[in-house]
Amino acid sequence: MSARTALDLSTYLVTDAALCGERGVASVVGAAVDGGVRVVQLRDKVDSTSNLLRLLEDLATAIDGRAALLVNDRLDLAIAARASGLPVDGVHLGQGDAAAAIARDRLGPDAVVGLTANAPAHLEALRRMPRGTVDYLGVGVIRPTATKPDHPPALGIDGFARFAAEAELPCVAIGGITLSDVAPLRSAGAAGVALVSAICTADDPRAVARDLTTRWEAAR
Repeated sequence: MSARTALDLSTYLVTDAALCGERGVASVVGAAVDGGVRVVQLRDKVDSTSNLLRLLEDLATAIDGRAALLVNDRLDLAIAARASGLPVDGVHLGQGDAAAAIARDRLGPDAVVGLTANAPAHLEALRRMPRGTVDYLGVGVIRPTATKPDHPPALGIDGFARFAAEAELPCVAIGGITLSDVAPLRSAGAAGVALVSAICTADDPRAVARDLTTRWEAAR
């Protein structure tokens, strides 16, 4: 079964090395996956390729096949990791990153390709792409957040609901989300919710991930 076929977007962690602190990203990721996180996205815009390849190896060990492992922005890093045999499942791209069509061509039909989207123009561009180019959309921010200081205007839950209703792909909500938002976002059409600081800064990332998973399942 390919990563695309098995993809479960429901509980999604985006990493932040600074917020993880001295514990390290791999430790937080391992605890979060223990708690039920189903997708881990490595987001690091400053570290070197060689260091990130080593980190991806550590993340793959911590995840141990229990969650999808994606790379934010860096298509080159994802390609290098897969070429070295690391179980990296795909990429998540912003609107300014490598084109989704290029990512699909380079990574192949079984990889996961996610794309940030939050405006009608993004949906129009998606409709012009061949079906199957992109697997899901990361939609936000829901609320203003310090983890992405250059974020677009916040959508709020109602704005997310309107966007998701127009999208033809599963939408993962991201940006300023708290655990109390999980049920309303699922009701608004979210295929999943992505957390950053709520997990990365938690004293017990496993417990927060477990709470996230419980709330998601209860909102079914």
